[in-house]
Amino acid sequence: MVEIERKFLVTSNVYKNEAFKSTRIIQGFLNTHKARTVRVRLKDDFGYLTVKGQSSQDGLSRFEWEKEISKTEAESLLNICESGVIDKIRYEVKVKNHIFEIDEFFGINEGLVIAEVELGNEDEAFEKPSWLGEEVTGHIKYYNSQLSKQPYKSWS
Repeated sequence: MVEIERKFLVTSNVYKNEAFKSTRIIQGFLNTHKARTVRVRLKDDFGYLTVKGQSSQDGLSRFEWEKEISKTEAESLLNICESGVIDKIRYEVKVKNHIFEIDEFFGINEGLVIAEVELGNEDEAFEKPSWLGEEVTGHIKYYNSQLSKQPYKSWS
């Protein structure tokens, strides 16, 4: 399956009032090679194992495979992940026909807030909410796998 998404910085916390759902996410990486990333994620009481391929040149699309695993399996796998666990709350906001996922990071990435919108094709139009800032699609430093190695708090 190919995932097509665009990423943006967020300019205010207005999205929190517009969110219909929020979820705590803890995730680690078993592999952060640029050609493939293997992620373990704990979302509330559910675990997930995800494999992502290398991004397209413009950063808009890449292969993604995901399987639900038990909470216990996810916790066990998190114990053997590379260093740099990601801790965040994901807010979901519906804007017309799209759902924006806004990640507010904590710990080593505290202060960073990123919004993503998944699209059906690379040219699909979508309405941009007022709190959407600069587009960072394709900027590798904003990938969670990179944030685990080069956290936001270490940027100068």
